[in-house]
Amino acid sequence: MHRWTELAQVPPGFGPSVVTLGNFDGVHRGHRSVLTRMVADARAIGAQAVAVTFSPHPAQVHHPETAAPLLTGVEDRLSLLERTGLDAVLLLEYTLDFARQSPEEFVSRYLVRGLGARTVVVGRDVRFGWGNAGDLATMNKLGEQYGFTVEVIEDLASQPGPDARPGRTPQEQRLRHVADPSHRRWSSTWVRELLAEGRVAEAATVLGRPHRVRGVVVHGDARGRELGFPTANLATEVAGMLPADGVYAGWLRRLALPTDAQDAVLPAAISIGTNPTFDGVARRVEAYVLDRTDLDLYDEEVAFEFLAHLRPTLRFDSVDDLIATMHGDVDRARGLLADAGGAPADW
Repeated sequence: MHRWTELAQVPPGFGPSVVTLGNFDGVHRGHRSVLTRMVADARAIGAQAVAVTFSPHPAQVHHPETAAPLLTGVEDRLSLLERTGLDAVLLLEYTLDFARQSPEEFVSRYLVRGLGARTVVVGRDVRFGWGNAGDLATMNKLGEQYGFTVEVIEDLASQPGPDARPGRTPQEQRLRHVADPSHRRWSSTWVRELLAEGRVAEAATVLGRPHRVRGVVVHGDARGRELGFPTANLATEVAGMLPADGVYAGWLRRLALPTDAQDAVLPAAISIGTNPTFDGVARRVEAYVLDRTDLDLYDEEVAFEFLAHLRPTLRFDSVDDLIATMHGDVDRARGLLADAGGAPADW
């Protein structure tokens, strides 16, 4: 998949193409369903399938004080988009100057002249151009003017899950509890709500994979090692939305290693919180790799992938109580990870 960050990188005469635009935060099941169908349609007419997306998220530029946390960082978003079969992604830097383009300026410059669009795929609530002045009617009018068709995609809703009967897979059982009777549409907002409650297993059902965050391993205060559970601590800057404070079963993935390398993916108990037993203030993200004390991960970029919530963050009356609970956390994590049969493939 081609990854472009400006029109100058697009080859002259590129096209014809089928183009869609959006933020695609999380690249959840709804996104992937639309994109894979779009790719198939493009293949059928001998066109290129292209997604136009933005960084930072427009809300972070226009309303930084209220913008929702992003589910994925840019690198993970691009990797997930590539898995849908897209031929190219045009990742545009979103600034106030960029936002000042009129709807026609944006469409003519990027979609028509830049990407040779023959079909533009949008949702009914599409908005584009300065002040979000462009809508579906605008896109249809511009399509008539510039010679491209507009395909409208409907919101994709989750389906009610099956009854909890023997023989159902764990994912099917989770889907039964996540999908509500109103067939809620797959959305990034839904994933954020679940993660904010620590419901990482349900979030994985909406995403179609475990949620993950990534960052660089830094030195902590070594308290975990003193307690018998040495942890890999992530730097303050973490890509991806952190779930609610608590302890989780999951995996630590070493991103610099080949996916099939030894120790590339390691079972872990992951902690998010302020260490209240020790009167901590700063929120920390750390992982104990099960039964391993020999790893040196400092300065490595890693991903923490979340399988299940074990418990909330607690304040303990004594260090002995904390250690006993941590042993229980590790035992539960070990069992859940064994039942999961290993981490999913990397992106």
